[in-house]
Amino acid sequence: MGKRKQDRVIFENIAVLDAGAKGVSVAKAPDGKVIFIPNVVPGDIVDVQTFRKRKAYYEGKAIRFHQYSEHRIEPVCAHFGVCGGCKWQNMNYNQQLVYKHNEVFNHLKRIGKIELPDFEPILGSKEQFFYRNKMEFGFSNARWLTDAEIQSDTTFDNQNALGFHIPKMWDKILDIEKCWLQADPSNAIRNGLKAFANANGLSFFDARNHSGLLRTLMIRTASTGEIMVVVQFFDDIPQEREQIMDYLANTFPEITSLQYVINQKANDTLYDQNIILYKGRDYILEEMEGLNFSINAKSFYQTNSAQAYELYKVTREFAGLTGQELVYDLYTGTGTIAQFVSKQAKKVIGVEAVPEAIADAKENAKRNSITNCDFFVGDMKNIFNADFIAQHGTPDVIITDPPRDGMHKDVVEQILRIAPKRVVYVSCNSATQARDLALMDEKYKVTRVRPVDMFPQTHHVENVVLLELR
Repeated sequence: MGKRKQDRVIFENIAVLDAGAKGVSVAKAPDGKVIFIPNVVPGDIVDVQTFRKRKAYYEGKAIRFHQYSEHRIEPVCAHFGVCGGCKWQNMNYNQQLVYKHNEVFNHLKRIGKIELPDFEPILGSKEQFFYRNKMEFGFSNARWLTDAEIQSDTTFDNQNALGFHIPKMWDKILDIEKCWLQADPSNAIRNGLKAFANANGLSFFDARNHSGLLRTLMIRTASTGEIMVVVQFFDDIPQEREQIMDYLANTFPEITSLQYVINQKANDTLYDQNIILYKGRDYILEEMEGLNFSINAKSFYQTNSAQAYELYKVTREFAGLTGQELVYDLYTGTGTIAQFVSKQAKKVIGVEAVPEAIADAKENAKRNSITNCDFFVGDMKNIFNADFIAQHGTPDVIITDPPRDGMHKDVVEQILRIAPKRVVYVSCNSATQARDLALMDEKYKVTRVRPVDMFPQTHHVENVVLLELR
């Protein structure tokens, strides 16, 4: 008990200094240690109650505000602060962009320790709300009660929820009334389904006992107006399942792809599941510059369609293609970037580890009558070797868009070995990008940098870097 007491100190009149990692703000304690505080904005002056003490830092929460930051705004979402999603909704958007730009700059400077050009201005998102094309919600029979609800002394008979996991609580779901991330009819579908299930006594998932009918709901939308809904069931009860699927089909005729899954395994990931088509077709179409991309329930596609287009335009511009180049697109996913740049390239070779993604890429290339793109499946560090290059040619330009961990060091070494004249590095994690840029510094100079904001109201930011041979 004594240890817990030591962790709980109150610091008064603390100035919030900066926006830190993962959307949490940073302040300094009187003893010089850093304090991490959620739901505050740089410029706020607060009293902080700490709840965790470590060697180099404290974690705490603001219990009193003495002064509000000039950058603070009123969050639009009723669930702000409880739902872990849009951590920066209380900060004006221009200021969010400043912190995102700074994060990229600091990572490249401190971790990369390389010579950098002037950054090009961060590309903000025109839409700051309702920009996501994919949302996943969980059903639960053990709804998370907010502090306000607990203090209200109301008895909550119905514990059913359809919404988001509370951060760090695998079995608790916050019931969501209105989410500001996905455009209509997303909220109507979710709220309608919840009301229908409650009215008909259909059971919501019990995460502790692994029982119940309704497990998750996924909604995908496209700029073409097409909508996909996938309902994941735990219990296999045909009559109740039909009831749900008929309700969705009849109430929301605008759904163009209605599918379901019966998933009785421990986790609710879909990648190894059999997805059953109920109505419509098993994919939706996204469109970009006249190209069509099919997206199925398991496909990866950038979750902000409008801003993905802006990101790809920056990537294509940095690649500086004239129509004569052989381009390698590493970590190609479903081949979206590869096909997007193909008009300006002689040939594009896309490589990706996920077989389903490559099947999608080939299908999309056929749909778009693109004949100068070839796609290959393989773990990047194994497939991207001397034999592969001997077979397909040495690239003039490499575009690489790796996962958050960045590129495997073998991949970096291979790029250095074959030395294409330009490398365009797209990253969703500028810290691992900076590490990779440092490894490439012996042969390549960073000549252009442009951060792109794909996720307003959050701390996430993409970054595009152009490297040219020294």
